[in-house]
Amino acid sequence: MSINPGTDHRQFIRKTERTRATRTARSEISFFQKAECDFGAHGRVRGGVVGRHGRGWCGVKPRSIVVEAAITLVLAVAARGASGPIDLNPVIPDSVGVNTHFLEPNPGEMEMLAAAGIRWARTDFGWEETEKKAGQYDFSGYDKLVNILESYNVSPYLILDYTNKLYDNGMSPYTEEGRQAFTRWASAAVKHFQGRGIMWEMYNEPNIKVFWLPKPNVQDYIKLALEVGKAIRTVAPGETYIGPAVSTIDFPFLEACFKAGLLHYWSAVSVHPYRRTDPESAAAEYSRLHNLIEAYAPEGRRIPILAGEWGYSTVWKGMDDERQGKLLAREILSNLANGLPLTIWYDWHDDGSDPKDPEDHFGTVYFPFERASKAVYRPKPAYIALQSLTHTFAGYRYSKRLPVGSANDYILLFSNGENVRLAAWTTSSAEHKVLIPISSGGVSIADFQGQNLKTGHPLNGKLAINLTDAPQYLLPKHPNKNVQ
Repeated sequence: MSINPGTDHRQFIRKTERTRATRTARSEISFFQKAECDFGAHGRVRGGVVGRHGRGWCGVKPRSIVVEAAITLVLAVAARGASGPIDLNPVIPDSVGVNTHFLEPNPGEMEMLAAAGIRWARTDFGWEETEKKAGQYDFSGYDKLVNILESYNVSPYLILDYTNKLYDNGMSPYTEEGRQAFTRWASAAVKHFQGRGIMWEMYNEPNIKVFWLPKPNVQDYIKLALEVGKAIRTVAPGETYIGPAVSTIDFPFLEACFKAGLLHYWSAVSVHPYRRTDPESAAAEYSRLHNLIEAYAPEGRRIPILAGEWGYSTVWKGMDDERQGKLLAREILSNLANGLPLTIWYDWHDDGSDPKDPEDHFGTVYFPFERASKAVYRPKPAYIALQSLTHTFAGYRYSKRLPVGSANDYILLFSNGENVRLAAWTTSSAEHKVLIPISSGGVSIADFQGQNLKTGHPLNGKLAINLTDAPQYLLPKHPNKNVQ
């Protein structure tokens, strides 16, 4: 998880546990009534809008902070089922997830999470919490969590972490005994949940001292990850096992893992590309990492990069709620353009309300839980931006980036059969006009929160629009040969 340097991970976990302790038992909350998205129904797969899995979708009115607008959600959803290879170019919203900190969600929380189009929930799968007596495993809490997530068609992304006071004096595993104990526990967990479509991640940010105790040691991590990989490939060879979930894109740490042979076991390489700069600035690092993976990957295997954790705190200098929403959309979109099939935004909800603590303000919704409200967490612009993106592009795959003149201008094309949709923005500080090749016919245009709908009309096969730092979504009303 992203926490302030120097913070002990147990303090962070205790903060999460205090939050859990304030939660009361589940109760039935009904805050749904039918509402339509501004773009209408899109016949979508996997739960964005009504589709082959029989789920409805959230019709929250963009920028309605209280979200008094109602939500339609049909809960008869088919689970994803057995694991398989990672889709290198998934349809939206299967490329979108969030980090969470709960074993049992608050009443109404999962409805709101799923209504945003979130398809993955990343959370800790705690060693110490599930092995309190040596060799005795209790996964019952996670049985409940996995069942809840599946009922909303959200896939679990579980982190095998951290330490256990029964072994190695409560430090990260560094002895043979500690490694074997961790491996037995991890392989038992994977075997227990086999076939449930879970993404299993090997530890969290082992390259920083906050999480790998007493201090990072890449060779100790490699020894542990190799043992776990061998065990998983023996007891449950078809399961998805990824790593190393490094803080930032730590090339020395990553290359050491690759040299040691971990790409023979990992299905994907996970990184946490945190930065204070624009998300598009990660492109060069992604390119370098793609090349590094290709150099060490087993012959014939394409191993993708996943952004397993990344967000922007609204109390960082130069950041506010609206800018966070813009960057959320740009992060997800630009990651797809850079060949990343999955982006996990940090965080699902704010973890507190301290105006000086950046850790409290990464969420898509505000803190605290509001039991009496129709929307049990008050949405931030980031939530509306996420919902608008997943609903607008539901069922579409990334196709290509269209050249329009400047390297700072992003025109991304998404396709669904003959139909296309586009996302357009610029990293330039100045608003300016560009011409996009679109054949005749009207084009619906909305901002990144689904507002300001208007219709554009191409002239001589070109549509003129003004680009800003806020993504705009273009929906041609007819198939367009000019951009296919």
